[in-house]
Amino acid sequence: MTVHHHHDHDHPHDHAHTAAQGSSRKLVLALGLTLGFAAVEAVAGWLSGSLALLGDAAHMLTDSLSLGLAAGAAVLAQRPPSRRHSYGLGRAEILAAFINACAMVAIVILIAVEAVDRISHPQPVQGGIVLGVALIGLAINLVAVWLLSGHGHDLNVRGALLHVIGDLLGSVAALVSGAVILLTGWTLIDPILSLLIMLLVLVSAMRLLREALHALMEGVPLHLDLGEVGRAMTAVAGVQSVHDLHIWTVSSSRIALSAHVVLRHIDDWPPILAQLQHALRERFGIDHVTLQPEINEQRIAVDVLRGERAVRDGG
Repeated sequence: MTVHHHHDHDHPHDHAHTAAQGSSRKLVLALGLTLGFAAVEAVAGWLSGSLALLGDAAHMLTDSLSLGLAAGAAVLAQRPPSRRHSYGLGRAEILAAFINACAMVAIVILIAVEAVDRISHPQPVQGGIVLGVALIGLAINLVAVWLLSGHGHDLNVRGALLHVIGDLLGSVAALVSGAVILLTGWTLIDPILSLLIMLLVLVSAMRLLREALHALMEGVPLHLDLGEVGRAMTAVAGVQSVHDLHIWTVSSSRIALSAHVVLRHIDDWPPILAQLQHALRERFGIDHVTLQPEINEQRIAVDVLRGERAVRDGG
């Protein structure tokens, strides 16, 4: 039987393209804010002799590089498909999320080692300067978090948001530690809070790492259930069964599906195809669909056998 493929290109890719443009603009804005504050924090740390501020400035600089990577990946993802990259470069976003998660794990380890060292060897911290810079950092990071929120299924933006949330928690910790140091002079509060925050960031980083690796391995998107999608397809009138069903993530904003659809009657394929497209798009958000219709060969064999018997009986 002739193999039929269908790609559902009617679903608005323009919407995904517009969303990608919006996310890239927000990433660039967040990058500018983070990089600018990292410079301010580095100067403040150098003037005050505060290792805590210098260390956090280095952390912010690393996050700026991560945001730059995420922004670059978002721009690449907007490029249309080509002969060499038939899906486009949308997978760059997922790769950037994977790299960002790995970088965050490395940062967590480095800061944790430094925090343990500071607990063993306490160092003087000027609470007033730490408190003032932390207030500025808190305001800037809140704006950055607001810019990057609302992109739940975009692994690339989530990776960047994870870094910014780490900075936000760092600002809160610096704020608390600055206040405690000013009021009590107890400098150990700074490394202790850093360890607690790094533990929270590590949990989020590992979750992002797992999801990005899952997508790179072309696993079924975590928010979808393969069995549920298959049942929804077989629930369409005229569909007898579905096999060789595959669902994978092409990019953060695009999910693809391919399957063989067994029909009762091949003549019913056009309306069945339209119903399947609609169900997959509206219920599951799957807009890139490749389906191969098949007729029930066992039923054909039974019909042929009955026909042969009828011929013999008639003969």
